[in-house]
Amino acid sequence: MNAATVLFIPHGGGPLPLMNEPGHANLNRFLHAFSSSIKRPDAIVVISAHWEGDTISITSAKSPALLFDYYGFPPETYEYQYPAAGDPLLAQRIDELFARAGIQSKLDAERGFDHGLFVPLLLMYPQADIPCIQISLSSNLDAAFHIRMGQALADLKNDNLLILGSGFSFHNMPALMSEQDGSIDPGNQEFEAWLVETCCDQELSEADRSTRLAEWHLAPHARYCHPREEHLLPLQVCYGIGQRAGRLVFQETVAGFIASAYQW
Repeated sequence: MNAATVLFIPHGGGPLPLMNEPGHANLNRFLHAFSSSIKRPDAIVVISAHWEGDTISITSAKSPALLFDYYGFPPETYEYQYPAAGDPLLAQRIDELFARAGIQSKLDAERGFDHGLFVPLLLMYPQADIPCIQISLSSNLDAAFHIRMGQALADLKNDNLLILGSGFSFHNMPALMSEQDGSIDPGNQEFEAWLVETCCDQELSEADRSTRLAEWHLAPHARYCHPREEHLLPLQVCYGIGQRAGRLVFQETVAGFIASAYQW
């Protein structure tokens, strides 16, 4: 029986992972290695932190272009190519799953793949020979709603898919852009410890795990680590699909701060 791999990852800062920036070396090693540790998927579904809308949107073009949604980087970082095909039939199925769950969604045949998709996938599957689609976040930024989004997609667990929540478990931009002395940030460390416990502790009931993730802002240093939550919300979608304890598959420094990845 086929089974999807559900994975939440940090995708790093803009195109920096593709530029071999030293602070992203740990992440690059993980992404390179992970793809060889799982069965090759038939398609990849990405929930990107870099796409929000009043209505959940799903890319449905046969050959989406790339959307270079970052600024101030060298010219060559706007020339990357990731010519993966889209998957209109899978997009339609996902649209129907949302409708069945009472979640308003729409197909989008115009939008391209943003860097939440093409940066990690250039490291994981550089041949770009696996069909890909993206799903947006809701601009309501409500964590419980994003768990419900994942629950609506739970049927996808029976397919040979990679479902990738592409965000960052630490996303305080002023801190990430500040000059660092190499020491571990205590707020970052405490929030990460809470996140590992919440996602992975098998002693937690699923009701408690869901409540903790819905009320993530009550965690230690939550709003320091995520002044705005869009980079965390792909994790809530992944949990909603998995609906069980996940497995910590990566926890190392990325751009000077602890970041983690989880598999369901």
